[in-house]
Amino acid sequence: MEMTLEYWNELAKQTLLVSSLLSGFSITVVANLLVSDRKDKLTNLILKSSTFSVGSFLVTVFAMVNIVMTTTPGGYIKNASINDFQVARFIGMLTFMLGLLSISAMISLSGWTKSKKVGIFTTIIGILTLVLIFLTMVRFST
Repeated sequence: MEMTLEYWNELAKQTLLVSSLLSGFSITVVANLLVSDRKDKLTNLILKSSTFSVGSFLVTVFAMVNIVMTTTPGGYIKNASINDFQVARFIGMLTFMLGLLSISAMISLSGWTKSKKVGIFTTIIGILTLVLIFLTMVRFST
């Protein structure tokens, strides 16, 4: 089944919204870690993960803007087809998935800065969150 341009337009708008919110959240974590006095390996790993998350979601935002602009009726490309945004679609979906992986890693690692118990809890929550997100994204056929 081929998706229509209208469907891609709506999908891009929703992905754009989610990516914007998640990149904002990740930027907040990065900013807080940059002003933090902690300089240990774990904090640096969380900083790297959240920075990667920010970058991934920002790339997704701009890829989805490209798709929205391409698929909007009367937009800058007349008689657009799915081939007009193949690169943006591939890059956007790839970076969205990478952003989800890195934000889940950030969640998982965050508790280890407090204690082993909290670290185990946040790791379980991070993995469970990622699994549930991916399960909601998969289409199950009956």
